[in-house]
Amino acid sequence: MIYLMLILGLFLLVFGGDLLVKGAVGVANKMGISPLVVGIVLVGFGTSTPELMASILAVFKTPPSPGIAIGNVVGSNIANILLILGVTALIHPIKIDMKSFKRDSSFLFLSCLFLVLAMFFTRLNLLGGIIFVTTLIYYIYYCYRSEMKDKKEQKKIEKEITQNADDKVSTLRYFITAVIGIALTMLGAKLLVDNSVLLARQWGISETVIGLTLVAVGTSLPELASSIMASIRKHNDVAFGNVVGSNIYNALFILGTVALLTPLPFKSDLWESILIMSMTTLWLICLGLFKQISRTMGFLFLIAYTGYIVCLM
Repeated sequence: MIYLMLILGLFLLVFGGDLLVKGAVGVANKMGISPLVVGIVLVGFGTSTPELMASILAVFKTPPSPGIAIGNVVGSNIANILLILGVTALIHPIKIDMKSFKRDSSFLFLSCLFLVLAMFFTRLNLLGGIIFVTTLIYYIYYCYRSEMKDKKEQKKIEKEITQNADDKVSTLRYFITAVIGIALTMLGAKLLVDNSVLLARQWGISETVIGLTLVAVGTSLPELASSIMASIRKHNDVAFGNVVGSNIYNALFILGTVALLTPLPFKSDLWESILIMSMTTLWLICLGLFKQISRTMGFLFLIAYTGYIVCLM
């Protein structure tokens, strides 16, 4: 029964997250908000919703499970790079947009550094949460300003807004879709977290390990699905940007938001995984200098991720 509930929870997370993104983007377009802002804010938020819901429910359940909350984010960031980009690169080599990479890589590095510092101080408190969320808000603002400097992008935005204004689908329908998406995501997160804790106790495995593996991979499914589709359609720059943006959101938005609600203790069994996350992040940043991720490198990513999971078990 536990396994069935886990599968159901994962399905509701992915399906609910997809509905949330579609509904939120539809409402934003109807309100005349630019697709650029929608992409940076709403889609980034939407694909990180499964991780957010799972983390919040983990720290507020009785008894609380902070290991699942933090392990979920750290494990998701590792899976995003090694698993998702590995699979994506195997399908088709990933070409990296250097303009976006130069902008995003500094924030990716900064978000990783923040996690290392939080581990060093053994907890993430209210002040840390404020710093995390403020940095994310600045990142969103910086992305918006840098992209709006491109006049071609501005014209594209105006054209898309005009096209969306003629869409026959009502704002209310989009709003209802978003609300249903939120409800399904919350239900899926509850099923996933509750049954992950039961499974951890049944197997004698720590909640942190469950968060780093099962919960992390499960909540990364939206990014995996969208990246594979982008790769099949040969939009690899989208797949790469999806992963980089998701990792920034995961660290700054999810842990920052949870820390605003309650202090997050970082246990010593997270050290190795945070170190591996840091190394994979630096590995990705270094690969960015070569402007692409080859199939060979994608295969090495998958080998590295398999080794990581084996070592955890």
